[in-house]
Amino acid sequence: MSGFIGALPGAVSQGIIWGIMAIGVFITFKIVDVADLTVDGSFCTGAAVSAALITAGVNAWVALIISFFAGILAGIVTGLLHTKLGIPAILAGILTQLMLWSVNLKIMGPQKAIPSRQFYVVIKSLNTANTLLVLTGVIAILTAALYWFFGTELGCSIRATGCNLNMSRAQGINTDLNKMIGFALSNGIVAIAGSLLAQYQGSADIKMGAGAIVIGLAAVVIGEAVFSKIARNFAVKLLSVVVGGILYFIIYQFVITLGMDTDFLKLLSAVVVAVFLAVPYCKKTYFSKKPKASSAVADENGFDGGVANE
Repeated sequence: MSGFIGALPGAVSQGIIWGIMAIGVFITFKIVDVADLTVDGSFCTGAAVSAALITAGVNAWVALIISFFAGILAGIVTGLLHTKLGIPAILAGILTQLMLWSVNLKIMGPQKAIPSRQFYVVIKSLNTANTLLVLTGVIAILTAALYWFFGTELGCSIRATGCNLNMSRAQGINTDLNKMIGFALSNGIVAIAGSLLAQYQGSADIKMGAGAIVIGLAAVVIGEAVFSKIARNFAVKLLSVVVGGILYFIIYQFVITLGMDTDFLKLLSAVVVAVFLAVPYCKKTYFSKKPKASSAVADENGFDGGVANE
């Protein structure tokens, strides 16, 4: 147990980083209402761009911002494939992800180290206190910016596109443009998370984005399950995603401490996501009380038993 407690700060740090990535997943999965698999590639793109720039002498904060715009470009490619070429969103994401594999290899090769003793980095695993402070600041800025943006006319139109695509088109909203903005913003945030993780662990690897979508979905559904009854404020929803990422990595660390074979960790992630996604459906389908026939008839006729008796 002492080993688990000692590993908690690191687990929380990684949870926040992946929680930032999950915010990007939240934008496409919950707001735009499309399944985007680009994130597995754009996460690595953010890491690759930062690693290449930092080792070339660019300031780490500047590298972080450039990584954000690199992620935006990846999202735009997916958006163009989906909206202009009619390719389904899932397949468009997969195609972009495959393209990014080659792009990331050209940017950094199979792997690139970022020694924190040689280069300045924003966060690093050897300084947990500073890392948590910086990550908290990033989360605060990101949450405030997204809360403001989705309260603007453009942000509301993006949310409307995800809620009801046909009605949004009927109201004159450019739904294709809104989808592209959603893809771009989502992957830009995912790239920020990739950049932060590369700096935190001191290296970027071509395979570091593999399975990112599963972790992102796990953070989204766990956070939603924990906070759905507490508040429905949009800012709280964004923070709940980050909390979901933290809880996921705490559970992840606890399982490792128990001595579970690491070969089964990906399986565990998939099972966790499947369970949390299935619970609402199972609760509604198998555990909800069916309405009485008399009540159903009364509802269809527009009055209840008390009114009829009168």
